[in-house]
Order: sequence, then C-alpha cells, then structure tokens
Amino acid sequence: MVGNIKVGGGAPISVQSMTNTDTRDIKSTLDQIAALSKAGCEIVRVAVPDHEAAEALVTLCRNTDVALVADIHFDYRLALASLKAGVAGLRLNPGNIGGPDRVREVALAAKAGQVPIRIGVNAGSLEPRILNKYGGITAAGMVESALDQAELLEQVGHKDIVLSLKASDVLLTIEAYRLVADRCEYPLHVGITEAGTIWRGTIRSAVGIGTLLQEGIGDTIRVSLTGDPVEEIRVGYEILRSLGLRQRGPTIISCPTCGRCQINLAKLAEEIEVAVADLETPLKIAIMGCAVNGPGEAREADVGIAGGRGSGLIFRRGKVVRKVPEDELVTALLAEIQTALSQQK
Repeated sequence: MVGNIKVGGGAPISVQSMTNTDTRDIKSTLDQIAALSKAGCEIVRVAVPDHEAAEALVTLCRNTDVALVADIHFDYRLALASLKAGVAGLRLNPGNIGGPDRVREVALAAKAGQVPIRIGVNAGSLEPRILNKYGGITAAGMVESALDQAELLEQVGHKDIVLSLKASDVLLTIEAYRLVADRCEYPLHVGITEAGTIWRGTIRSAVGIGTLLQEGIGDTIRVSLTGDPVEEIRVGYEILRSLGLRQRGPTIISCPTCGRCQINLAKLAEEIEVAVADLETPLKIAIMGCAVNGPGEAREADVGIAGGRGSGLIFRRGKVVRKVPEDELVTALLAEIQTALSQQK
C-alpha cells in the first residue's frame, strides 16, 4: 500500500507522476498536486533536495489526500525527515544514498511506520562497483544493484518494496525489467527515464512501457516528459487504455484524413479532444471524415461524426441522430456526449 493505493498483487496498474515545482514553495506544489490528482494521478513523487523541503512535506501531507512519495538522493537523513513528515512512500537511489548502513537505518524507520520503499535504479547513476564489475551500464548490472538493495531492506525485516530499473535507452530498460521480473516477485514501477519532450517522450514511453505491460511486467507506471506533468498522466492512461488495462476518460478515434475528406477534420478532432479532456467516464468517440470507414466506426462508438461535403452525420450508439452543417458539428457532438453520459448514470 502506498497511502491508500494498492501496488502489485493483481491491483490495477496505478499511474504516477512527479511535481516539478520547488517543494519548498508549498502553495505552488499543492496546486500542482491538485492538478495531477484531477487528471487521475494516484501517486505523486516530490523532490526533497534539502531539509527545508523535508519540513515542507509536513504541510503538504496534511493538505492533500494524494499518496506522496519523497524522492531522496545523496542524504539519507532527508529520508528519515520525510518519514517523520508523514509521506506515504520513499524513493531511494542505491547509487547515491551513501552505503549499506544508511540504507538499513532508513529501512528500519520505514518498517516502523509501515512505509513502502521504492528502490529506484537509474542507468545514469549506478554504483561504481557495479560499473566496474560489468564494464559499464548493463541490464544485468542494474538488476544486481536493485536486488542487492532489496536484500538490505529485507535483512531488517522491511518487505514492502517496489523496484524500478530505468534508463533513457528503451531497449536497455526493457531488457532490465525482463531480467528482474524473472528473478523476483517485487512489484515493479515501470518507465523510461528522461524520455524527452511531449512528442518524442510520448512515443518512447509508449514503446517501452507498452511492450513491458503487454508482457505482463509492471504494476505502476510513470511517463517521464519534459514539461507539464499533467501531460504524463494523460499519456499514461492512454497507454493503459490502448492495452485494455484501465479505462478512464474518453477514447477518441479519428481518421488520418485523405483526399475523400471534405471537412476540416483535424480542427474538429482537436477541438473535441480539448473539450472532453477532463471527463473521467469511459466513452468511445469517433470522428471520421468520409463515407468509407466513417459510418461503420461511428456506429461502433458511443457517439460519433461521419463527415460529408461540408456537413456530417451525428451518431449515438449506432443510430443516426441528425445531419448538421460543418460549423455546428462540434456543438452537436458535445451535446450528444452529454446525452450519452446522462444515460450511463
């Protein structure tokens, strides 16, 4: 349990993110946590670079119901302070936390408070001994690093452990997770670290995370994107939805357009996507441009558009509702979406 979120053991795959505010700026951090939660984020990690940030966690934990995880690097004392502040979880990087004795001390304190620890191995910060043993960054070295740290926690009786083995290299990440999944039964937090901008990072994350989830590897995910972390949540749920693993919010399908399309479908799709971004109810919306696949796809959707010459047909659950001019399509479709949602209640 990370707060009230179950991780592993057949629980739904949870979606995480990390604030990019200054943790010491309590108002900005709480505002971002609230925005992430509204988007569906279930676990939020916050950076704890110093003791002032650790002290801010006291107020943060008191003022949100979201499970907060303290991200700790370099100074084990920050982990101890974060536990006292009431965090729901810790993330420790074995490559820079300061040695086995300090890891054990943190583990004992976490055990006393029943707080889980994620051992977060990053390819870019492996321990020197691992790098020397394997001659550089390898999947096997990442796995050894993670399991060695897990053993330290288990030596003091702390068994609420999650592992992550992230790299910016998609294939290296996939290999590391496959290896560790064969060697342990710890819940796994999956992601591609430093994946990049929203466009590039979304693609890299979808390939890496999607491949692993399709193989049954992964219990909680984070899509790492440069920019607004709310976008990470949207992408995360889209990956899960594409694999049939979670359903939250609408699924929008729209055709790529071709010479047969006689309406501005790209503009329509973008406007509708923005308009329904905050919906939580699963709903299939089809936005199709012509008479080839349009009617069929629209009929399979909860609501949909099948475009014609400067106009379009509005469908709701397989039936044509009406034909409207192009400039009224968005308004008409949004009205049908509200009707469909009211009928689901």
